[in-house]
Amino acid sequence: MTKPRIGVIIGSTREGRFAETPAHWVAEIAKARGDLDIEIVDLRDFPLPFFDELSSSLYSPSKSEVAQRWQKKVAGFDGFIITAAEYSRGPVAVLKNALDYAYTEWNRKPVAFVGYGGVGGARAVEQLRLNAIELQMAPIRNAVHITWGDFIQIKQHGKKLEEFEHLNQAANATVEELAWWAKVLKTARYNEAETAQAA
Repeated sequence: MTKPRIGVIIGSTREGRFAETPAHWVAEIAKARGDLDIEIVDLRDFPLPFFDELSSSLYSPSKSEVAQRWQKKVAGFDGFIITAAEYSRGPVAVLKNALDYAYTEWNRKPVAFVGYGGVGGARAVEQLRLNAIELQMAPIRNAVHITWGDFIQIKQHGKKLEEFEHLNQAANATVEELAWWAKVLKTARYNEAETAQAA
């Protein structure tokens, strides 16, 4: 069986975003392990309209061509790491919208979060974990929380994420847990498909 494919989703599209910085950082940490196939996915490449379909794609195909392309991209992964900014105690709308535009493509796959903003994005991540459960994903316990103090050091004083040992430790623990779940659930999905074919 091939290595689990992990999509590292840049969860913001606004001008001047910070999201791509932690996305590339955590992607390099995950790549260094050698047991995961990592791809960065930028929501800017999928300009989804705000959800305007008749229903969830669980019940009827999406009409939007961009949504169909997004669903195909999501389907190709075995797990996800998502960068999550926090605004007004929650995740940004563009990220929630992207989650809503797929359904079965998320099912039975693990997801981890790299949060930043107020209290390290913890409140946004907490909400996203609930969304992930509704999408039949497996949100893992570990996460990376880039607090305001760390954020200021990076944005205003030129420090790099890899210079913060507590963030490196959190990222390694998060990727380790995600890799375990990705392998287990990939095997389970494969076995289920094999059983269904044999029936």
